[in-house]
Amino acid sequence: MKNLQTEIIRDTVKEMCIQANHYLSEDMNLALKKAVDTEKSELGKKILTQLQENLTIADKEQIPICQDTGMAVFFVEVGQELHIEGGLLTDAINEGVRLGYTEGYLRKSVVGDPIERVNTGDNTPAIIHYDLVAGDGLKITLAPKGFGSENMSRVFMLKPADGIEGIKNAILTAVSDAGPNACPPMVVGVGIGGTFEKSALMAKQALTREFSARPDIPWVKELEDEMLEKINKLGIGPGGLGGTTTALAVNINTYATHIAGLPVAINICCHVNRHITRKL
Repeated sequence: MKNLQTEIIRDTVKEMCIQANHYLSEDMNLALKKAVDTEKSELGKKILTQLQENLTIADKEQIPICQDTGMAVFFVEVGQELHIEGGLLTDAINEGVRLGYTEGYLRKSVVGDPIERVNTGDNTPAIIHYDLVAGDGLKITLAPKGFGSENMSRVFMLKPADGIEGIKNAILTAVSDAGPNACPPMVVGVGIGGTFEKSALMAKQALTREFSARPDIPWVKELEDEMLEKINKLGIGPGGLGGTTTALAVNINTYATHIAGLPVAINICCHVNRHITRKL
C-alpha cells in the first residue's frame, strides 16, 4: 500500500489551478493554429488570429487566458490500494483550489447558495467526481468551466426509436441554440446512454479528452466526424461572426442504458477549453 500526504495533493491542485487558467493544453493550441489555416472567412481568420494573440499576451503578462476563470471541476481517479494521510481528500482539493485562486489572483466566481448568491471569496467549493480504480495512484484532472458555455448545456431524454438521427438532431439543436453565446470556436462534449445524470457527466468529461485520442467504437468515431462537419456548416463561425470554424472538435462518450431510454447530453466549452492532468 502506498501512502500519500494531503499537503502534496493540496499543493498540486494549487499549481494546476494557476497553470490551467494561464495556458491552453497543447492539443487546443494546435487545433486553434490549424483553424487559422483552414478557416474560409477572412473575418473568421482575423478573429482566430486575435485569439492566438490573446494567448501570447496572457503568457507574456502572466494573466488568465479568459476573464472567467470558471468553477473548478475535477475528475479524480483514486487507486484502491492508495492510503491518503493527513486529512480528507475532498478537503485537500478544496484547499488547493482556495490557494490557487487567491494566491494566483484568479477571479472568484462561486456563490455559496444558488438563491442568496453570496460569493464564497475563494472559488470553493469545487465540483469533484471520484472514480475508484485499480492500483495505488492518484490521477487528478481539472477542467475550470466558465458559464458562458456551461449555460448552453442540454440534456435530451430521447426514445430508443429516435435512434442515431435523433442523436444527430439533438447535437445540432444544442449547438445552433448556443450560437455565439458559447464563445466559438467551441469544443462539443456529448454523452450518450446511461441515465439522466450519467449522460451529463460523460458529456462534461468528454471535453477533457485529447483530440488525438479517438473512440474505439466505429459508429462513435463516424458520428464525431459527421457532427463536426455539420456543425461547421452552420455558419456560426469564430466569435459568432460567421465562418467555417464553429467547432474544433466533437468528443463523444457512451455507456450502457435502459431498454426504454436514450439519454443524450451536450456540454459545450468555449475556445479556452481548459484541462490539465496530474498523476501522483
